[in-house]
Amino acid sequence: MIKKLLKGAKGYEKFSILTVVLVLLETALEVVLPMFMSNILNSLQSFSTNKGLVANITYLEWSAFEMQTIYKNAIVTSDVLIDVVITYGVLMVISSAISLTFGGLAGYYCAMAGAGFSKNMRASLFNKVQEFSFANVDKLSTASLVTRCTTDVNHAQQSFMMLIRTVFRAPSMLIFSTIMAFINQPQMAWVFLIAVPLLGIVMAFLATKVHPYFRTMFKKYDKMNATVQENLTAIRVVKAFVRDDFEEQKYEQATEDVRQHQFKAESIIILMNPLTSTVMYGTMIALILIGGTEIAHGTMASGTLSAMMSYSTQILSSVMMICFIAVQLVMSRASIDRIYEVLETEPTITDGPSDAKVESGSIVFNNVSFSYTDDKDNPTLENINLTINSGESVGIIGGTGDGKSSLVHLIPRFYDVMQGEVLVDGRNVKDYTLYNLREGVSMVLQKNVLFSGTIKDNLLWGNENATDEEIALACKYACADEFINSFPDGYLTDLGQGGVNVSGGQKQRLCIARAILKKPKIMILDDSTSAVDTATDAKIRAGLKQLTGMTTIIIAQRISSIAECDKIIVLDDGKINAVGTHEQLLESCAIYQEVYHSQQKGTVEGGDN
Repeated sequence: MIKKLLKGAKGYEKFSILTVVLVLLETALEVVLPMFMSNILNSLQSFSTNKGLVANITYLEWSAFEMQTIYKNAIVTSDVLIDVVITYGVLMVISSAISLTFGGLAGYYCAMAGAGFSKNMRASLFNKVQEFSFANVDKLSTASLVTRCTTDVNHAQQSFMMLIRTVFRAPSMLIFSTIMAFINQPQMAWVFLIAVPLLGIVMAFLATKVHPYFRTMFKKYDKMNATVQENLTAIRVVKAFVRDDFEEQKYEQATEDVRQHQFKAESIIILMNPLTSTVMYGTMIALILIGGTEIAHGTMASGTLSAMMSYSTQILSSVMMICFIAVQLVMSRASIDRIYEVLETEPTITDGPSDAKVESGSIVFNNVSFSYTDDKDNPTLENINLTINSGESVGIIGGTGDGKSSLVHLIPRFYDVMQGEVLVDGRNVKDYTLYNLREGVSMVLQKNVLFSGTIKDNLLWGNENATDEEIALACKYACADEFINSFPDGYLTDLGQGGVNVSGGQKQRLCIARAILKKPKIMILDDSTSAVDTATDAKIRAGLKQLTGMTTIIIAQRISSIAECDKIIVLDDGKINAVGTHEQLLESCAIYQEVYHSQQKGTVEGGDN
């Protein structure tokens, strides 16, 4: 886990190393402070003893020479005391100031390294997700990926900062303080050999117990975030069906699940406080008993006991800090594992060996079968054999769930086939690089997605170098210029997040214009005119006919949208039921006839009304 954390510090190693060095220097200076204080206290005790001897001199029958010698020694002792206090006092002030400076610098460089780590991890996650196929995203789920890029990265950042600062500070403090304790008073230092391992064993046991709860808790976080994302995405539907109360209860249940698992984890963690306090105070009591006895017998100076108490605090605080680090790392371990689950996931779709580009736009399906779950017994598409010539316009029709979208998703390799092969320009799509293949294919998906920014910003997704004239022409073909020109700001109209200030039909026309700007060899319209009226639909089809040298595939529910196509494919339960022109299918395909007559009947009835 530590190796995984350190990988995220690439480019910020200097700040990380400086943090570690400064922390070690800060710790070393802190450890010598009790020794300086011990020397001052021992000198004061020695001076007090000599002063008491001088005060009682008149009651002793000593010779003049002996009295003179005692007074002389007392004066010398006083001078020495002043020197000792000044010397060690100055050393304490200097050491404290330098230690404080090192600590401040360590905090500064630690923050720099932590911010860099967070940036690297988020960038790595985001870039990795960009490499994922639809299958990868489906498996991990969008809500989970969002949580990993936000909450999990924050936890990992805290662990990394703790790793380069506290993880080095606590053990070094423990080691340095223990060494000084044995140097200062080895007869008392053995107490630490009992307290430290005991505390470490207890904390390690608790840390092991708490990890599964945190791992489960983060899964509940994913579910909670999924609820939020789903609700906000479909907020209009929620309002339309007056399902506010239901959604509130659903979210409350999700947060309650998080709370329960968090409580179970925290209920174990809180045991650390009483356990560590018991060990710490027990150690101090043992030191006072042993030290007090030694002082009473005159075998130990009070300054030595004071130093041992200070070292006791440093040692046990270090152990507590180490235990806290262990718990924090355990808490973050689940986050780090989840982050690296993404980073170590291999995309199911990767670049092919060829640098070829799509030139003509011909498409061939050879005995293609496909399943989202790789279930051979229940394929989404089965034994698809189809040839689409370059420049042809092809319509696809079928019922819901018959595999229309799944079929066209195989062309730009959003998914890979389970069996058979898909050829574009006579070459297997797996041989193309993803960039070259998808650069030759424009696709307008069922769900029309626009981004924050102006209309022009969104259109430039199709071709970032497009001129204003090219943009206007593409919008004319897509019948989008009609409503764009009605806006006060025209192409500079801000769409807001997701294009909230345009209608569904307007979104579709903008997405079609964006696809046209790409100037692809293959254009796929996946039910992309469902929200426009039949007249506008006819205008869009007429505009697309003016784009020569492009293979067009149109998925539609309305036969009128595909009637003029060169060929029409009828799908039924993942299989090709028939292929032909509109006239041929009206004569030979029962499914096509049924759809046609039902739509004609609806049109007539609608006209009568």
